[in-house]
Amino acid sequence: MRFRVISLFPGMFSAITDYGITGRAVRRNLIQVELFDLRTFGQGEHRIVDDRPFGGGPGMVLMAEPIVDCVAETTQDLESKPKVLYLTPQGRRLDHVHVCELAEQPELVLLCGRYEGVDQRALELIGADECSIGDYVLTGGELAAMVLIDAVTRQLPCVLGNEFSKTEDSFTEGLLDFVNYTRPQTVAGMSVPSVLLSGDHEAIRKWRLKQSIGKTWLKRPDLLEQIELTEEQKAALIEFQGEHFASE
Repeated sequence: MRFRVISLFPGMFSAITDYGITGRAVRRNLIQVELFDLRTFGQGEHRIVDDRPFGGGPGMVLMAEPIVDCVAETTQDLESKPKVLYLTPQGRRLDHVHVCELAEQPELVLLCGRYEGVDQRALELIGADECSIGDYVLTGGELAAMVLIDAVTRQLPCVLGNEFSKTEDSFTEGLLDFVNYTRPQTVAGMSVPSVLLSGDHEAIRKWRLKQSIGKTWLKRPDLLEQIELTEEQKAALIEFQGEHFASE
């Protein structure tokens, strides 16, 4: 999969291309992250890419023409129009379903905004969809683009060392992930739940299901409103709630 990223600060993306799972995916050629400096397409001797907003107000706005020219030049090798995403708090929320949809695309063009945003005409001319990683404001779209690249890359074949990892992640089934433990067996007098030491795989599966649905009920009850629970999940939730209220 190829990510084409348009940014005023392409050097920031070394965090994605040089480290961790995404860095390994780059080195194995499972993904390509191509970086394009928007200022290269700026106007005049000083490569200007921003100007004051019409109508007044604070800050600067990224100009339409450099963005349109950049997208046109960086995608001219493609036979069909790629999916273009503008990272902005105003866009569709990036959730697990959205990530999986994006992972089906062969090419993604990511436009990283700065300052007060971009000229609306640029978004219309390049046919950009808007994408948000949350209801808050960042200094620029670079961090949001890196989050998107990381999340999408995890869904691609052969990227993870264990392909079962992504099937057990939070949100895969609409629930939060179960709690985890590792060595040593006892820390500060706190022991690992005995079921995890039992070797009984079915008992462990049921315990993890109960923890997963219970943690979702405690921390993100809104998620439970969006899914239809199976009979096993309903029973696990009732059991977790009983244990929870009994311990209070």
